[in-house]
Amino acid sequence: MILTLPRKTLWVALAITAFSAQAQKKQLTTGQMLKNEPNKVVAPIPAINGWADDTHYIKAAAGRRGGNGTSVDVLTGAETPYTPPPAKGTTVSVHDKDVYLKAVDGTETRLTKTADIEQNPQLSPDGKKVAFTFGGNLYLIDIAGGKTSQLTTDGTDVIYNGYASWVYYEEILGRPTQYRAFWWSPDSKHLAWMHFNDTKVPMFPIYNSEGQHGFTELTRYPEAGDPNPEVKMGFYNLANNKISWADFDEKADTYLGTPFWSPDGSSLWMQWMNRDQNNLKIYTVNPTTGAKKEIYDETQKTWLDWFDDINFLKNNQGYIVKSDKSGWMQLYWYGMDGKLKTPITKGNYTVTNLTYIDEANKLVYFTARKENSARVDFYKTGFNGKGLARLTAGDYNHTISLSPNGSYFTDSYSNVSTPTKLAVYDNKGKLIKEIADAKGAEYADYELATTQLIRVKTTDGFDLPMTVMLPTNFDATKKYPVIISIYGGPNAGTVMDTWRFSGQSQWWAKEGVIQVAMDHRASGHFGKMGQNYIYKDLGKWEMADYITMVKELEAKYSVDPARVMITGGSYGGYITAYALTYGADVFTHGIANFGVMDWSLYDSHYTERYMGTPKNNAEGYKTSSVLTYADKLKGTLRIVHGTMDDNVHMQNSIQLISKLQDLGKNFEFMLYPGQRHGFRDPAKAAHSTLESNKFIYKYLLNKPFPEEEFKRPAAAR
Repeated sequence: MILTLPRKTLWVALAITAFSAQAQKKQLTTGQMLKNEPNKVVAPIPAINGWADDTHYIKAAAGRRGGNGTSVDVLTGAETPYTPPPAKGTTVSVHDKDVYLKAVDGTETRLTKTADIEQNPQLSPDGKKVAFTFGGNLYLIDIAGGKTSQLTTDGTDVIYNGYASWVYYEEILGRPTQYRAFWWSPDSKHLAWMHFNDTKVPMFPIYNSEGQHGFTELTRYPEAGDPNPEVKMGFYNLANNKISWADFDEKADTYLGTPFWSPDGSSLWMQWMNRDQNNLKIYTVNPTTGAKKEIYDETQKTWLDWFDDINFLKNNQGYIVKSDKSGWMQLYWYGMDGKLKTPITKGNYTVTNLTYIDEANKLVYFTARKENSARVDFYKTGFNGKGLARLTAGDYNHTISLSPNGSYFTDSYSNVSTPTKLAVYDNKGKLIKEIADAKGAEYADYELATTQLIRVKTTDGFDLPMTVMLPTNFDATKKYPVIISIYGGPNAGTVMDTWRFSGQSQWWAKEGVIQVAMDHRASGHFGKMGQNYIYKDLGKWEMADYITMVKELEAKYSVDPARVMITGGSYGGYITAYALTYGADVFTHGIANFGVMDWSLYDSHYTERYMGTPKNNAEGYKTSSVLTYADKLKGTLRIVHGTMDDNVHMQNSIQLISKLQDLGKNFEFMLYPGQRHGFRDPAKAAHSTLESNKFIYKYLLNKPFPEEEFKRPAAAR
């Protein structure tokens, strides 16, 4: 007969047993937890910096910055010093405010001489020309002749050629572009660029308080529903010195996405999307005439994301893209005529990355969250979708690095209870050699906090993932405070079955804090199908899921319902403030860092993707706003913002503060002068961390803050 104990009783018994087993173990010192002093609990895992060739991976230099590391033979493990191959040609860069050309032998030639700085110099593929932007215009340097030509002349403070308008830089082209919005064709015959007109985009002032009078930084920033920049695509033909324009109406209220040149340079494949962002098209554009031809058309009932790549196959065999049109992100093979050849992958799982295309054998290597949505595995399959094989094994989360020709891969793998291991495998998934293990020599000798990955079922059938780190001295008969670290945005989950060791986390575990991360239905674990729930109603479903998970914490882990803290930044700052207002009956404490407090105050492209415009979704904007529920605040909320945040403007926090003041609500506010989105000043970052720690001691632990333990070493100040 099996005796079934009540869940709480069984948990108490297991906890007491675990505590007794660890009672004689060593304790980490304060220095090891808070001051980064060495320990033998964890061992360093070498970083893999790519591959020297198909049979030698590059191991980063250990214990110091810089250095080229070593080249390691995958079969023998033999290591030799790694020397990067010599540069194949010249390179260009900007320093001392000018463009410099650096030859293979290291000699430099100054190409420009101006008072102001040039931006984003780019060599043509044939190495003969350099394009760059300056003062809103696009320029070209002929290296052999030393001549600089100005390709455009209409650049002003609101018109930019090849230099992105803010919302395109932030949301469409991406921050890694550093505002660059021009692209050389592979044959070096054409230069394509986006032309932006910000005339109708509202100006947003950002105040800097430095000096006697301070100053105002002005940015053309379209908030939800505002006019967007007018955009068109230009082409410069180097052979005939002529400019043509792609056949798009720049006055139309639409978006152009990152373009991709065809392999032979004969056409530019341009992404187009309507303002509602539920229709994505790709056009091939003739760079000489500007004529366009539609080659791809996808519509969804909610929103679409831009393609981050179009993977062209050789010999005009078509292209491969990722799309979530089925409700899950999958791979598709299309012909160059735009007709679907076949889906490469199918199923209710998310493909995370197309790693390698083996055209000779018509195989595709990719990573996916297939076995478990909180784990990434490595797979290969045929172009025809047949022969799917999992190449990684075990109940682990995997991070792989594949050799250039796909013969071998390194695999860094772990789960929440297993320290990271590193090994190398062949392309059939056969183990070649173990490389390293993060489990230190004294790992088993110390009392460490344990982390569990659990699933919490909602009433409508979602198994929501959550990680829970328990206190090292956990006693199920006591009540514990909980800290929930959150981000919360659409398709931006943070819960993965991955091992992490943090001295700071071990400290909080020692102090008796339960530490939690949780993901909602739209976080990416449930594909686009799960994401669609939050369309035009941000906040509601996330909070419903979070409340379900908090109730599970209270039932299973002895969480004190009077000490439930949540904290996050950006979207996580929004969720934190929303939790302390809309969810005030559940969440009692929060630190909201630089959060969007009302979606009508955030940028057009991001906000409207999920919310539509304020005009066509007035009710959704109202119910998703923290301001709407400010009267419900009854816990302790700290609002944190940088004065020069150019992404989530301080306007968000100021409007919430004003509302709370009008309502006579008690709250805390911490301002960081000169800080952008996040902290760039180490002193300000350290202060924010210290203040957050004090907040936890004051409100969650209800005891004095240990100043000496948290005092930073002199070298870290």
